[in-house]
Amino acid sequence: MMILGVDPGLSGALALVSDAGLECVEDVPTLELRRGGKTKREPDLVRLGAMVGGWAALGIDAAYVEQVNAMPGQGVSSMFAFGKVYGGILGVLAAHCIPTHLVVPGTWKKAVGIKQGAGKDASRAKALQLWPAHGALFARVRDDGRAEASLIGLYGVRKGGA
Repeated sequence: MMILGVDPGLSGALALVSDAGLECVEDVPTLELRRGGKTKREPDLVRLGAMVGGWAALGIDAAYVEQVNAMPGQGVSSMFAFGKVYGGILGVLAAHCIPTHLVVPGTWKKAVGIKQGAGKDASRAKALQLWPAHGALFARVRDDGRAEASLIGLYGVRKGGA
């Protein structure tokens, strides 16, 4: 069984998890663009499509994507940027005919043994515990997206891809 776990967002990641363990983890590919004198990050959907397409050739059974919602206090432009990444990921998965399941954070976290209300460091700690040979992938504080994508993928494997 091969499951793609996805933590969406510009600082998110995608992880390929199989029955045998953690196969591959990649950050969401981005571009840096200048607009109005400022440098902005955007999702690189072409690279994302190529990456997912390469993995799809290996036989992905399903993708599990963290279901996200708008958060109070978050700015309109940041929510719009986040929505571009989220929609882009869902579109790429659909284009590659990968069955996709949305899962809320509380559900996958509970299933992999992360306590309710625990922060992102708990995800990194759990990923390090489960995959010590891949510790370098989760070493930095900003690697929480990699850890969460990997754990979401593990949740999908445990669900049997259904």
